[in-house]
Amino acid sequence: MASHFPFITDAQFELLLRNGRMALAYQAQGQDFDPRPVVKLFTPDAGATWLLTEIEPQAQIAFGLCDLGMGYPELGHVSLAGLSVVRGMMNLPIEQDLHFRATQALSAYAREARLAGRIQA
Repeated sequence: MASHFPFITDAQFELLLRNGRMALAYQAQGQDFDPRPVVKLFTPDAGATWLLTEIEPQAQIAFGLCDLGMGYPELGHVSLAGLSVVRGMMNLPIEQDLHFRATQALSAYAREARLAGRIQA
């Protein structure tokens, strides 16, 4: 399936979908699923950052670590369609951090972000 979002490549979209299917399988077995983030998104003219790990296969809803720049990063779901219309103070769209390479599981990034009050990836 192709990505309809300029901030996620087709390959990343496929991996996010695969992770979404795996998350459902783990959940059905009562197990935790804690993959590495697939993509890091940010607002170039505001303080928001997202580390996404998966997309729900039946929806355009992603899961990951969300930081709106207010000091309270949290794990949660976010609409990809909603992200596509987000703009910062200079009306710039969300971008992907092309240099980001996940080195740890999402839970480790979340733990660090909560302690620091922001995503530090």
